[in-house]
Amino acid sequence: MTRSVWRASVIAAVVVTAGAACGGTAGPNPPAVSPQAAAPSSSGAQANRNRRPVGAADVRFMTSMIPHHAQAVLFSGWAASHGAGRAVRVLCERIVVAQTDEIATMRTWLEDLGEPVPAADATHAGMMMDGMRHEMTMPGMLTDEQLAELDAARDFEFDRLFLTFMIQHHEGALTMVDDLFTSYGGAQDDMVFKLASDIYADQSTEIERMRSMLDARFPGGDGP
Repeated sequence: MTRSVWRASVIAAVVVTAGAACGGTAGPNPPAVSPQAAAPSSSGAQANRNRRPVGAADVRFMTSMIPHHAQAVLFSGWAASHGAGRAVRVLCERIVVAQTDEIATMRTWLEDLGEPVPAADATHAGMMMDGMRHEMTMPGMLTDEQLAELDAARDFEFDRLFLTFMIQHHEGALTMVDDLFTSYGGAQDDMVFKLASDIYADQSTEIERMRSMLDARFPGGDGP
């Protein structure tokens, strides 16, 4: 499924959902609702959620996106100390706030399911195979060499490298969302669907903004 087809399918799903929510009047004999269903306890609601089947693709996406976000938060936090320009600093502040909140959401979701939860500041993901932990590299993540290059840069050079590397990073996140939505059973959980859709929309918008910033400030440069 291409990104354009996936976007169309998401829009169609939203339209259908909205239409169902705003549809015609109820019939003469609405289904009966038991007192327990009408006013479930918070513990009962949580238990119901935990009983819902959650696909491996959803768990993998949430687990992998935590360190992906954590790396973005890490190097976005360098803006003030590395002489970033005002526009880049504002963008970095937005990324830090938004992705820190999303990390908290993903960690809570995994905790509720009893799944292993990466640390909020984990910038690498790993999985156990044959009793050994193997590091995983998610799409778009910066290498150690790229991080060192960015950390050594200052002022205009920091801005240029930051925009170049964050575009790469965001495009990796879009790939991860695409992989989720094309995986068997992917994004069937409401929370995962909403979060993945928000990530796709927000980071697509930010990619376009960062490309415009690169073109305006560094015409003819080597940015994407």
